[in-house]
Amino acid sequence: MKPRKNTKPQTARAPHLPPAEQALYVRPMHDLKEIRDNPDRFDAGLKRRGLEAQANDLVSLDAELRALTTTLQDLQTKRNAASKAIGAAKAKKDEAEATRLMAEVEILKHEMPKLEDEQRALQKKLDDLLAAIPNIPAADVPDGRDENDNVEISKWGAPKRINNAKEHFDIGEALGLMDFETAAKMSGARFVLLKGALARMERAIASLMLDTHTGEFGYTECSPPALVRDNAPFGVGQLPKFEEDLFRTTNGYWLTSTAEVTLSNIVADSIVDAEELPLRFTAWTPCFRSEAGAAGKDTRGMIRMHQFSKVELVSITAPDKSNEEHERMTSCAESILKKLDLPFRTMALCTGDMGFASQKTYDIEVWLPGQNRYREISSCSNCGAFQARRMKARFRKKGEKGTEFAHTLNGSGLAVGRTLVAVLENYQQEDGSVAVPAALQPFMGGVTVIGR
Repeated sequence: MKPRKNTKPQTARAPHLPPAEQALYVRPMHDLKEIRDNPDRFDAGLKRRGLEAQANDLVSLDAELRALTTTLQDLQTKRNAASKAIGAAKAKKDEAEATRLMAEVEILKHEMPKLEDEQRALQKKLDDLLAAIPNIPAADVPDGRDENDNVEISKWGAPKRINNAKEHFDIGEALGLMDFETAAKMSGARFVLLKGALARMERAIASLMLDTHTGEFGYTECSPPALVRDNAPFGVGQLPKFEEDLFRTTNGYWLTSTAEVTLSNIVADSIVDAEELPLRFTAWTPCFRSEAGAAGKDTRGMIRMHQFSKVELVSITAPDKSNEEHERMTSCAESILKKLDLPFRTMALCTGDMGFASQKTYDIEVWLPGQNRYREISSCSNCGAFQARRMKARFRKKGEKGTEFAHTLNGSGLAVGRTLVAVLENYQQEDGSVAVPAALQPFMGGVTVIGR
């Protein structure tokens, strides 16, 4: 389950930090040197995403800002020299020279703040433009406008054909274990109350995922906060562009829409030894999304909720290992569906369907007999250095003084609610009961069938 795609370019709004902390956001969100050296390449990448060229505006603004910075540095040097000369003139009792120098310093004293204000305004303008520009797609990402242009790269299992197949909400409500009406009384639309065996099955699914990802694939399990400050969602690219997709508390915190936010920010503002990479984290957390723009879509059932749970996978790697890690992460997510014997296909997303921070994404889509179609259950993305630049997440090779930006990757391993949906629809039986997949039975106390 991924953030909304890049639609129309927006003017970035400043994050909600106090002015004293706004300096946190002066971050190299795109490599300006690369843009200066290869403006056509940068614009070509934006064009593939359906966006207008911006390299000339960025390069021009950057040049203006660097020229102004140089001017300020020269004026500061001149001011320091004049101040020092005043003392020398007074030591020589040359009052005329001292008076002239003091007048020069006074002029500089009044001139420099105006230029500093102009510098801050230019810096903010440049930062706002950069903050709203998505990641540049990798060369091997298929071009396209929307999900219809995604490319199937693999398929596993034969789609199950079930006579008179029901959708998950009909199955769950008939069992008396999935209650949308009571949830709506408490919270409104797009919430659900799971009870009894289905509540236990949700927990069982998450346990299977966590045990698999930690025990078989070496991810470190974490239990991160659900509330974060601005810098965390900004670091992964959710702010400022997708503010409307998030829930915010009255005292300035954001509810996390995915554990990608917290797990990725473990390395924010830090330098990791290259020998420690890759770092791999996983967490089962509640996720909160406003589903802005989702009116009329999946209004019934558990496919698109304001609150859901997900097991997230995050990797921090060296740049030359991120493509390999992307394939590995995707296979880790796929393994859960194989354990549950749920048919799926894996799609390479086209440039028009990728998330804002991604440079390449695979979507895993599970087969739902009730809908007679595949639906997304995981989105695994390689973000390259895009998020690391925003978070200032770097690594240092042994024996070297310099640092490099790490590469970050994230993926659902899997969305727990949607996995529950897939189990209900694929394991439904004629009498209305649901068979429990063998892989889940140890987590269900040996229960093999869920009936009313």
